Amino acid sequence: MVEQIQAIRGMHDILPDKSPIWQKLEQCIRDILQTYGYQEIRMPVIEKTELFKRSIGESTDIVSKEMYTFTDRNGELLTLRPEGTASCVRLGLENGLFHNPAQRLWYSGPMFRHERPQKGRLRQFNQIGVEAFGMNGPDIDAELIIMCERIWANLGLDKLKLEINSLGTSAARLSYREILIEYFKDSQDQLDDDNKKKLQSNPLRILDSKNPEMQDLISKAPAITDTLDTESADHFAGVRSLLDELQIKYTVNPRLVRGLDYYNRTVFEFITEELGAQGTVCAGGRYDGLVEQFGGKPTPAIGFAMGLERLVSLIESDNHQPDSEGVHIYFIVASEKAMPNALVLAEQLRDNLAGLKLIVHCGGGSFKSQFRRADKSGAKLALILGEDELEQKTVGIKPLRQDQEQIMAQWSNIVDIVREQLDS
Repeated sequence: MVEQIQAIRGMHDILPDKSPIWQKLEQCIRDILQTYGYQEIRMPVIEKTELFKRSIGESTDIVSKEMYTFTDRNGELLTLRPEGTASCVRLGLENGLFHNPAQRLWYSGPMFRHERPQKGRLRQFNQIGVEAFGMNGPDIDAELIIMCERIWANLGLDKLKLEINSLGTSAARLSYREILIEYFKDSQDQLDDDNKKKLQSNPLRILDSKNPEMQDLISKAPAITDTLDTESADHFAGVRSLLDELQIKYTVNPRLVRGLDYYNRTVFEFITEELGAQGTVCAGGRYDGLVEQFGGKPTPAIGFAMGLERLVSLIESDNHQPDSEGVHIYFIVASEKAMPNALVLAEQLRDNLAGLKLIVHCGGGSFKSQFRRADKSGAKLALILGEDELEQKTVGIKPLRQDQEQIMAQWSNIVDIVREQLDS
């Protein structure tokens, strides 16, 4: 007996009954991004490993523990992308996009991290990412957050909470790093093994620990907002002022640090309590030094990414599932001889009836079995092309969801009659 091959752990299939939710979600986000002037880009899912080591940070969990990295046949070290921002910056530099004063870009697709699979956390997961380059003021920070709020409203999601913080400039962050090291050094016995390692390499990540035994210690740590330089404090005040003007509700969370080394100044997350431990559905912030770090000119930048699996789960839990209109017509074909005419008529209907969903029965079978398939498809009408119809150049039209008699239509006026039947 041949062993059945199954999907890799943490990598899930999306089946036909779930596709309408994904389509509604993606179309909603796509439409809103276009109204704000964002343009789509498409990037490879595989990049040179060095790209992520230099941008995300070698001491982060993503780089040190979670990346899918391998050596190809040419001996080059490659990685399945764990996030999209680094690839977007590489694309912009390689293709000269940052020569223009401002760029608004978005992308979608799978990301890969070798994490412990659980609800809301997969090893292959889908994101839509949004990146804005060349704009230094707090206005673009606020606009990205406002755009997210519009997406939630259009999806009918009203239980997402916004948390914001500022990490300051690179210099301010470095100064805060030393303050944290001194604070946690005095309580090393309360740190778990993982956070003891982070104390020297990335102490800000300790603030993001989910270990319940450490929460009291973390809550008493010095807040980064108390150590911001003037420039960062003014920028953060500008962001908050704009959000206040537009009546966007938010909470300043001084423990919000994000897990990637390239972030600076504004960071934010949209969170929910509906999904358990994996409550962050959208997160982002500024990364003003990343373009320069990759060899480009100094370029202010900010972006965010939203997890589509988590948004789908929220849509399902809130019963906001889209109405899925099924097949309109199922075309029953009597014989191989009738099939060419059935296909011609089906194309004629598709050409003239916008949005028509029509299945032509393929693979043969009796009238009885074909009618069973037609009924199971959920179609409103069955079209029937038997031997008699073929000879008379007619088609039978049988309503499947109403108690009505079958009618006949000439091939020459089938479009008009089918349109009337679908509208009735």
